[in-house]
Amino acid sequence: MFRYTIIAVGKMKNRSLAALCDDFAKRLKRQGNFELVELKDGDVESEGERILDALAKRGDARIYAMAEEGRTCSSQKLAAELQALQGRSAVFIVGGAYGLSAAVKSRADVLLSLSPFTFTHEIARMLLCEQLYRAVSIQTGSKYHHE
Repeated sequence: MFRYTIIAVGKMKNRSLAALCDDFAKRLKRQGNFELVELKDGDVESEGERILDALAKRGDARIYAMAEEGRTCSSQKLAAELQALQGRSAVFIVGGAYGLSAAVKSRADVLLSLSPFTFTHEIARMLLCEQLYRAVSIQTGSKYHHE
């Protein structure tokens, strides 16, 4: 069973994107342990401190920080990487409007990019929720993901 957490900075102001995130969160919760932690926004350094505090409570989780300079991977590769965690928690961090502090990036085990394009933090959160659901679908053989 998977244990995924998204730590995201800032509130979802776009109702359509928030509804999509909520839908994917409900789907994920039906199949495993999924949590979305929303932190207050501010300047990059104060956001970073709040993120590091939240990470301190998550023990031995593998930490993925969403960053434009991170590596990209296919949905299948992400699904295989998460499957290889074998029950170990995975935490995904989505920064605020101005990205992540250097301290958060250095704390991460993996810097991951959703695309070479730049997205708002709200779109990045929605895309991450969808990709996590897709990864679970790939792992379980669901028809959601098809080639």
